[in-house]
Amino acid sequence: MEKRLKITLVAHDHRKADMIEWALHNSQFLSEHTIVCTGTTGGLIRNAFKEKGVEANIVCMHSGPLGGDAEIAAMVVRKEIDLAVFLIDDLSPQPHEADIQMLLRQCRVHNVPIACNRYSADLMITSTLWDDETYVPTEPKYINFDRSTL
Repeated sequence: MEKRLKITLVAHDHRKADMIEWALHNSQFLSEHTIVCTGTTGGLIRNAFKEKGVEANIVCMHSGPLGGDAEIAAMVVRKEIDLAVFLIDDLSPQPHEADIQMLLRQCRVHNVPIACNRYSADLMITSTLWDDETYVPTEPKYINFDRSTL
């Protein structure tokens, strides 16, 4: 892959071990790109990579509850993120739920692929579309749909 992607990695506390394991498993791919993380997740991935001798460009934002999710959502809006992996703890309430929903919504609105589990993340990073120079994702269409045209 020639194109250098900006990939965001975010994981809630009860999903951090899963994210570290996933990132290590995919460290060769991830090390070829810029990784943008919320603070705690980024620090853990950086340390795990360091222990395994993996060099990677990891940029850490604030911790999620301190605004990191919002910072990454702003990057999505500015078209600075190519792919998001957000391992969400669906079993525990989050004090910053509004920021979480904002990040998910901005990825959907701005057509940024977002994986919320390891399986979908693996499918996304192995897609051949990343290497296809002719592929250009279409912009979402937010228009009224006229059923009478069917």
